[in-house]
Amino acid sequence: MSNQRQQKPTLTGQRFKTRKRDEKERFDPSQFQESIVQGLNQTGTDLEAVAKFLDGSGAKLDYRRYAETLFDILVAGGMLAPGGTLSDDMTCTEFCLFKAQEDMETMQAYAQVFNKLIRRYKYLEKGFEEEIKKLLLFLKGFTESERNKLAMLTGILLANGNISASILSSLFNENLVKEGVSPCFAVKLFKSWLSEKDINSVAASLRKVGMDNRLMELFPANKRSCEHFSKYFTDAGLKEISDFARNQQSIGARKELQKELEDLMSRGEPLKDIIAYVREEIKKNNISEQTMIGLIWSSVMSSVEWNKKEELVTEQAIKHLKQYSPLLKAFTSQGLSELTLLLKIQEYCYDNIHFMKAFQKIVVLLYKADVLSEEAILKWYNEAHLAKGKSVFLEQMKKFVEWLKNAEEESESEEEDAD
Repeated sequence: MSNQRQQKPTLTGQRFKTRKRDEKERFDPSQFQESIVQGLNQTGTDLEAVAKFLDGSGAKLDYRRYAETLFDILVAGGMLAPGGTLSDDMTCTEFCLFKAQEDMETMQAYAQVFNKLIRRYKYLEKGFEEEIKKLLLFLKGFTESERNKLAMLTGILLANGNISASILSSLFNENLVKEGVSPCFAVKLFKSWLSEKDINSVAASLRKVGMDNRLMELFPANKRSCEHFSKYFTDAGLKEISDFARNQQSIGARKELQKELEDLMSRGEPLKDIIAYVREEIKKNNISEQTMIGLIWSSVMSSVEWNKKEELVTEQAIKHLKQYSPLLKAFTSQGLSELTLLLKIQEYCYDNIHFMKAFQKIVVLLYKADVLSEEAILKWYNEAHLAKGKSVFLEQMKKFVEWLKNAEEESESEEEDAD
């Protein structure tokens, strides 16, 4: 059977002539640069004509291969050497971003040129973002005016969604930070961005790529404090950025604090030590009692594995909360804190379905433990409750609220009699 098997053909030494297009073309941007520079010199300052020229040239020139060269020329007038200086050995053009007028209107017109180009040739998108990252690393090699124009353009591009906020990571470069180039550039960039979009939009873009917690890195380690950041950006007329960073730091501090609280509870640390720790944190991080009681409630409820059976979870919750009621009491010295705690309990019982029937028992326990006052409970019942599970919880609380009202009336009449 094997003898009859057909032999595989073998390759002979015959050579075929390689087609021209199959040969690996040498990377030579000089000719490409000549063509782009010539076109820009002809179109001059007419950015509509520039956009048309770039649109048409994509069919004839290899944008995919020479994307970096293309963007270098449009920004700086020629190819950039490492560090941001122009390559001497090639023809340059005066008609580029760096030689344009330093105003928002001109920068917006340039942003449109880039926007049209990238929409027409989608494959340039990634290369363009890499180019901006590179240009930011070269900031020290540019003049102050060039940096200003680049900052304005980058802000507009971020606002338009042409590039991602991840490009900001280039500004955390050690040398740029050390010499104070990064925060100065960031001020111009954020001013430009905020002239196009509001702070909520800017914040969302920063959060999307995890830049919201890294803005402090614009400063050297010895100046990386919320106070320094806040003063620098407020003095520069960017209070929105200063407030945003402060808020982010406070969110970060609250997350860390909650984790630490959960650890202290799971280790079974004495309540007096936990109370002392919380008081210290309130002072250190300037946290309000209302915010703190919310964190304590979350930590208390996260520090235990809850029973999945509804009839058993109430009993478990009462036992657990009885143990931690002195901690809750220590941080409900204000009526607003009590109300905050009530709303947190309502929210928790609604979001965790096994606790729906436990709400009233938890509130009564905390009333008896002097954590919640009758004023707070009545205010919650009459006007301050959330919509979440409202009908269920108000019905549960009805009898207890009636009892509270009667007790209040009785004490009032006793006082009148005494008078």
